[in-house]
Formats: sequence, structure tokens, C-alpha cells
Amino acid sequence: MTKEERLSARARGISPSLTLSITAKSKEMKAAGISVVGFGAGEPDFATPSFITDAAIEAIHKGITKYTPASGMSALKKAIAGKLQKENGLTYEPSQIIVSNGAKHSLQNAILALVDEGQEVILPSPYWLTYPELIKLAEGIPVIVETGEENGFKMTAQQFEDAITENTRVLILNSPSNPTGAVYSEQELKEIAEIAIKHDLFVISDEIYEKLLYDGATHTSIATLPGMQERTVVINGLSKSSAMTGWRIGYLAAPDYVAKAIDAMQSHATSNPNSIAQYASITALTHADGERFMQDMLKEYDARRNYMLQLLDNMPLVQASIPHGAFYVFVNVSEMLKKSYKGKTFTDSLTLAMGLLEEAKIAVIPGTPFGAPNHIRLSFAISLQDIKEGLDRLEAFINEME
Repeated sequence: MTKEERLSARARGISPSLTLSITAKSKEMKAAGISVVGFGAGEPDFATPSFITDAAIEAIHKGITKYTPASGMSALKKAIAGKLQKENGLTYEPSQIIVSNGAKHSLQNAILALVDEGQEVILPSPYWLTYPELIKLAEGIPVIVETGEENGFKMTAQQFEDAITENTRVLILNSPSNPTGAVYSEQELKEIAEIAIKHDLFVISDEIYEKLLYDGATHTSIATLPGMQERTVVINGLSKSSAMTGWRIGYLAAPDYVAKAIDAMQSHATSNPNSIAQYASITALTHADGERFMQDMLKEYDARRNYMLQLLDNMPLVQASIPHGAFYVFVNVSEMLKKSYKGKTFTDSLTLAMGLLEEAKIAVIPGTPFGAPNHIRLSFAISLQDIKEGLDRLEAFINEME
């Protein structure tokens, strides 16, 4: 028996991140003193606001360093329920809220609670690269629905219904989307909801980027639509809206029996999330300056987004899709893949990303692990100066292709 065969089939079935080699190489180059512009940031480059960090310090001084209920502090769950009511028009009891160690943990909890071995989970592509791996961890089967730029990278209701089989259990919907920035309209969600109800399916709605919206786009939670709250698990957290990625606080809202099951699962898997981060999160959700911080951050992101799109629009061989949410620009590089650079050719966005790192000293995220091998993802959660420098390097690279 080989070493690999000693692993469980579950462990062997999980794909390692295809971006790790790029990340590792980028860090190695930076450590060697090489100037690398990184477009990979999946987190705000803003510091966590002082009113939140002050609350964390207060928690330490108050001795709020012990276990809490596995599903989260009562006061935090009440604050989350209040947020969902005020901002999303959704009414939940605190018992229907589960606070977890980041939204990724909330996603895993929801999938484990709803998906059995061999059951299918519909996943529009491009998708966040973690979704299919979480589905496989639950021994479910990811069913990929290809979307295209012609429809703004959004799955239609007809595509959804065409993908449904007798084994379909769940749809995972991410709006605003990582990596494309696509935002589903209320009408589009209504059409998808009708199909979910018709076929008695659950929806896991990842809404972590809900507040990062541009060009007048609005966010609608599919759970607000008639007949959907009882079949939807809403996923959210504080990482993006409050610049709290490292604090690891995510949450879900679900029908009571689903929440009860997840509470039991989490009590054995991790117990409670960090007590200090939970206490600070109450302030993040309720402080009077929270909305102003979000709006200031959003204004800066919008300026960066427009600047990035302007620079990309003037370049040959690339086509950027306009994102209406999140903080990424998804760029079609299929024309670049037809060219060579100093004799080097590229088979997909992964090999192109390695080439850009080695030759142009820019770190981009390839679309391959997102189900889009002809695209790269550029984050604009970096400074305007870095955006200009990085895209100048990209343009210089393109101009040398033949």
C-alpha cells in the first residue's frame, strides 16, 4: 500500500489549490527583493476600523475569553438577526443563526447538512474555487452549469432546470460573484426561485459581497422571494464589509431544523468561534460608524474599478468584463493564449499566470480553478499606484507577444 493509498478516498479526492504555486513563487520573489505587483488579493486592503478593534481590546479586559455557545453568543446572533431584518427584509429567530469560523466554514456546514453521498449540487461557472471541493468533501457531486460573457456570467432559469436530475439536491448561488462580479437581478432570481420550488430544491445563497455594488446595482437575497426562505440557507460574514478577514467570523441563517442540525455538527467539529472576535463583531454590526466606513471603502473601490477598466480597455489581446459587484475584474485572455512571449507559449490561464509572474513580475489569479481556463482574475483591492504599475507591466508584456 502506497502512502497515498493510506489516505481516505475523501482526502484523495480533494484537489490542491492550483494557485498555491503562484502564491508561493510570488512570496519567494518578494523575499528575494524582487518587485512583484500582486493582483490576487481576496480581502480588503483597509485596516479593520478602530471602533471594532477597540471592542476586541475591551473584550480581553472584560475577560470575555471563555467558551460561548457553539452556535455563537446570543447577543451576536440577535445583532445578526437585526441586520438581516433591517438590510435584507428577512425575519429570523436567533436560534436560526449559526456563527462560524468564517463564511467558508458556514458554507461547509450548510453543504454537510444538506448533501448526502451521490447527491448532486448545481454550480454555475465561473465559481469560487472552494465550492466544488466542499461538495466533494460531503461526497456530493458538483454539476457545473457553464455561463458566458454574453449573459453577464449569470445562469438562466432554463439552464438551471436543464441541469436538474432526480439526484439534484442543492443549488449554490453566489451574488455578487467571485470571480466575475456578476449580480443577479430580482427578476432573474424570481425565475430561478420558481424552478427551485418546482423541483423541491434547497439553495445555498452566498451573499458575502452583498455590500460591494456599483453602477446602481442592488442586492436581493433569494430568501426574500415567496416560498424561498424555508428552502434557503443564507451565507454571510464580516470579512468583506468590515475588513475583518483575519477575525474569522461568518454566519448562516437557515430554517430552524437545518440550523439545529448544524448547531449539533459544529458543537463537535469546532465548538464556538473565537469569543473576542464575536464580541467585536457585535460592534461591527451595530456601531453608528459602520455604514460610513463601508461607504468610504466602496467609494474607493469604485474609483479603482473604473481606473482598472479604463487601463484594460486600452490594451490589445484582453477583454475585461465590467463587474457590478465584489472587487475583481475578470479578464478574457484567450487572444493572449494564441500568442507567444519570447518563444514561450501558454496552454491556459494557469501557465499564462506563471509566465506573467516570471517575466512581468505581476501575480494574477488564473481562471482555470474557477472553471474558466481562458480568463484571469484581477483584484482591485490594491492601491491605484499598484494598479497602474501592474497594468503597465501587463501591457508591456502584451506588446512583446507575437
